[in-house]
Amino acid sequence: MTRSYAIGDVHGRLDRLQAAHDLIATDRAREGDSSTPVVHLGDLVDRGPECRGVLDLVIAGIGAGEPWLVLKGNHDRMFAGFLDDPGDRDAGLRPIYSWLHPALGGAATLASYGVANAADRPLAAVHAEAVAAVPAEHRTFLADRPLWHRRGPALFVHAGIRPGVPLEAQDETDLVWIREPFLSDPRDHGFLVVHGHTVVEAPEHRGNRVAIDTGAGYGGPVTAIVLEDGAVFVLTEGGRRSLTP
Repeated sequence: MTRSYAIGDVHGRLDRLQAAHDLIATDRAREGDSSTPVVHLGDLVDRGPECRGVLDLVIAGIGAGEPWLVLKGNHDRMFAGFLDDPGDRDAGLRPIYSWLHPALGGAATLASYGVANAADRPLAAVHAEAVAAVPAEHRTFLADRPLWHRRGPALFVHAGIRPGVPLEAQDETDLVWIREPFLSDPRDHGFLVVHGHTVVEAPEHRGNRVAIDTGAGYGGPVTAIVLEDGAVFVLTEGGRRSLTP
């Protein structure tokens, strides 16, 4: 039997990430399991108030030996890109936006590091403060995130895949940004794609993909699921709830 846990988009909601880990800990105890990996689907930062705390938690957990994997999300990539170059414009962004635009939530990430009012001040000054405030360990962690993880019958990825393109030939921007044509494609991809990025009111199983971004960046929960071979379960306070197409 292959078991995997997955956690959806976090967006700086440390309290909700901790709640998701608590649900996994309860399920582990029930199953007598201490080693199954937990795959975080990315978007640790932006919009929420405790982005730094989220990074501190996952970095400390991995350092302490927790079997956690953290994938790269588009918001994580934008944060890293800004730190490298304040003029960076992520390839997935529409031209009207920048990372500090209120719709993206970058200012909330910087505020969690003590860089206040980032969207309302000169960019050069904000960037200099950010570079000084963000620990090198955080920058290295963000830069080193993998784009996907394959385990058993599932592929874990932040946004999805370009249908019909071999996994090894997928474009990074698609993996962290794609919506269509991935979301509406009904074909069997050769694995069950477990993804976040596109907000859903509740976890969805569409047969060839499972969506678990339940809108933490907009006040929703951080969702945790467990997969056992072909079966998918949402973790709740009352235990496992089967998720079927």
